[in-house]
Amino acid sequence: MVRYVYDFTEGGRDMADLLGGKGSNLAEMTRLGLPVPPGFTLTTEACRAFLSTGSEPAGLWEEVSAHLSALEASAGRVLGQPDDPLLLSVRSGAKFSMPGMMETILDIGLNDDSVLGLAKVSGDERFAWDSYRRLVQMFGSTVMGVDSSSFERSLALMKDLRGVRDDAHLAAPDLAELVETYKNLIHLETGEHFPQSPAEQLRRAVLAVFESWNGERARLYRRREHIADDLGTAVNVQRMVFGNLGTDSGSGVAFTRDPATGRPGLYGDYLPDAQGEDVVAGIRNTVPLAELKRLDATSYEGLRTHMRTLERHYRDLCDIEFTIERGTLWMLQTRVGKRTAEAAFVLAAELADEGLITPDEALARVHGEGLARLMFPQFDASAAGPALARGVPASPGAAVGAVVFDTTQAVRRAAAGEKVVLVRQETTPDDLPGMIAAQAVLTSRGGKTSHAAVVARGMGKVCVCGAEELTVDADARHFITADGTVVQEGTVVSVDGSAGAVYPGSVPLVDSAVIRYLEDGQGDGGAQGVVDAVARALSRADTVRHLEVRANADTPEDAARARRFGAQGIGLCRTEHMFLGERRELVEQMILAGTDAERDRALGDLLPLQREDFTGILEAMDGLPVTIRLLDPPLHEFLPDRTELAVRITSAQARGEEPDAHDVELLGAVNRMHEENPMLGLRGVRLGLVVPGLVAMQVRAIGEAVAGRLLAGGTPKAEIMVPLVGDVRELRLVREEVQRVLARISREAGVAVDCPVGTMIELPRAALTAGRIAEEAEFFSFGTNDLTQTTWGFSRDDVEAEFFSAYLDKGVFPTSPFETLDREGVGRLVSIALAEGRATRPDLKIGVCGEHGGDPDSVHFFHTVGLDYVSCSPFRVPVARLEAGRAALEETGGSDSR
Repeated sequence: MVRYVYDFTEGGRDMADLLGGKGSNLAEMTRLGLPVPPGFTLTTEACRAFLSTGSEPAGLWEEVSAHLSALEASAGRVLGQPDDPLLLSVRSGAKFSMPGMMETILDIGLNDDSVLGLAKVSGDERFAWDSYRRLVQMFGSTVMGVDSSSFERSLALMKDLRGVRDDAHLAAPDLAELVETYKNLIHLETGEHFPQSPAEQLRRAVLAVFESWNGERARLYRRREHIADDLGTAVNVQRMVFGNLGTDSGSGVAFTRDPATGRPGLYGDYLPDAQGEDVVAGIRNTVPLAELKRLDATSYEGLRTHMRTLERHYRDLCDIEFTIERGTLWMLQTRVGKRTAEAAFVLAAELADEGLITPDEALARVHGEGLARLMFPQFDASAAGPALARGVPASPGAAVGAVVFDTTQAVRRAAAGEKVVLVRQETTPDDLPGMIAAQAVLTSRGGKTSHAAVVARGMGKVCVCGAEELTVDADARHFITADGTVVQEGTVVSVDGSAGAVYPGSVPLVDSAVIRYLEDGQGDGGAQGVVDAVARALSRADTVRHLEVRANADTPEDAARARRFGAQGIGLCRTEHMFLGERRELVEQMILAGTDAERDRALGDLLPLQREDFTGILEAMDGLPVTIRLLDPPLHEFLPDRTELAVRITSAQARGEEPDAHDVELLGAVNRMHEENPMLGLRGVRLGLVVPGLVAMQVRAIGEAVAGRLLAGGTPKAEIMVPLVGDVRELRLVREEVQRVLARISREAGVAVDCPVGTMIELPRAALTAGRIAEEAEFFSFGTNDLTQTTWGFSRDDVEAEFFSAYLDKGVFPTSPFETLDREGVGRLVSIALAEGRATRPDLKIGVCGEHGGDPDSVHFFHTVGLDYVSCSPFRVPVARLEAGRAALEETGGSDSR
């Protein structure tokens, strides 16, 4: 028989699949002997069973009742007991942390009778009515579906009537009146009464948490974080402890190290006379955790001891929620804490230095996307000017955008291509779509552990919280600074999440410390810690990785930068980029040539220019392989736009003028070469076979550049890549011409010019006939951009704008196949081509040169199937190096993507 409920004393952190992250960690803290309020966990299996059938699985409530009876016996009280009620919290807890995305209901067990008993036994009537008010509000919105704003308006009205700023100053009669108002709201909105039965409250609360797994914000968060939809959530039922019992009580959130920088020390927020949700919501401004030492030294020292225990036990940064109930410390949650990219690198290095983790574990705990964020530009502080406001630097980075004051505006304006900054008093889980759409988040309330800070840090989103000097008026669509400056919606501001500052206008950007290090190998005084940590991680990755990392580069400058960034060669040099600018006219002459002599003359003019390009690139990459792709795009792409030409000619005729003869000639050529689907038309190898002299010119330029470098004492390693091959006979014809041209150059120059010839695998037919193609190819390079298009039948330029967002929303694919490789389809073709190619030619060198070469998840796939190298843009080279190292660790079970 399936078991659905576990006591906290029966689990451990290795049971996160079943008990969820929160439940498994509560069990682990209980096992460690930390002060955890007792409780039990309903498993993710129970959730999945409920969601698949629409009803709770057989036997679930019998198990819940048995565990509840045991909990009541240990407490010496019964759930909802009128004279001294046992009260419970019901919280979600999925395997992976989803902060605020699912539901929590506190104070289960209160009703019109037990609230009086709670007031008597606690000696605090206000506390009892405040707890009841919280339950009715949470239950009404979460379980019964009443819009939470209805409760908030009633609360705001009560505060206005009593002339107080926050609910902490409402008296017991005020809160009792609010309870009745809330219950009337529920009845008016739903037609049913707030349930007085504690057992019904518990059952409905549990099922509501299960259902919240499929709530809109939870699904949106999972898509953003690539969390599977079929995991389900566990539910934790726990005895309530109260931080809102007076000045000797309170709640807080703590980190064992700074989650923004990774620096050692106790970091967090504490709120006296408050419950935990008050801290996270940011509704009231917290005090720094250090202030707890003055308020309650005993609890502070106890918390420090427990935090040291947890960090050493988990060997990582821990995020902790705690409550102090009349001087008694209780631990309510721990988890491996979310952190910024900077903190991830610094923390991994420090934990390795402390001997808590190995160098390989340190590498496993950082990731490529975090490194990419550290490479983003930063604001130039010297050009920033006076700040509009300062707050808590909750999530670092630099962002510029127009101010907006609600999620709807953020999503709408971002969808239109505008960069926005979401400004709120505090964020709630319902603001998630706006936070995703915005470049940065700015709040006037809350600290480093508020909802805005935690979610922004997890997403790598710039965030400044607790800018108390700002008065945010969402209704009026503006905020007011301390000096009275009014900033209207639509005003552009710059948000510095590293310094916790907001500036007017668009502040100029400068290279980050990590980029400066990659460029010149020098550190940066103010950011030396993160620079050193990045250097160590990359060094370790280079030591353990099997994949080589090359760069896509088309100019000597890009090649030199790629080499500085650690590239081991060029995996894709696109020759078509050398035909742009002033050279376009020569290409036009080649296309318009009416005779072989005219075409040869145009090609002859292009030859020295191409040779010079290749010479510079080979010099920059001396000793390393340079894979040069022959011309790939259709020739009409080098001609003026068809519509533009037609308009010029028609306009001249309308004015009674003779159209420009060259325009007429160009339009004729464009019309002759027009294709309905140029991506599948006359391009790639087809061009080389149809346009006389084109391959010979390009190969001569390559060969002469190689000969020149050899004669100059260099070590050029040029490779010639033929694009869009679908049949081995195409490649054979081009290879024969390449060999003839190179043999001629060798004789002329007096040096042996030998360039391996290979092909791009970017058509499904090429992948499926790779064994035959390998008879002629000395290397393969997967062009995964076009291979993705031709496998899916997508035209990328069309589908991304037309329906990709709908496909992502409907879960057709979890992420764009142009960003992360489609393993089932395109990945299968890669595996087939690799196996069949090497069966024909065991020493076949195989790499990838599409955008996927710099995507972390795709790099892991390429390592697994056995490619020799990946190639990506120069700025993605460090990311690919890091991920190639992490991929190698996965073979030994050493990768940890936290």
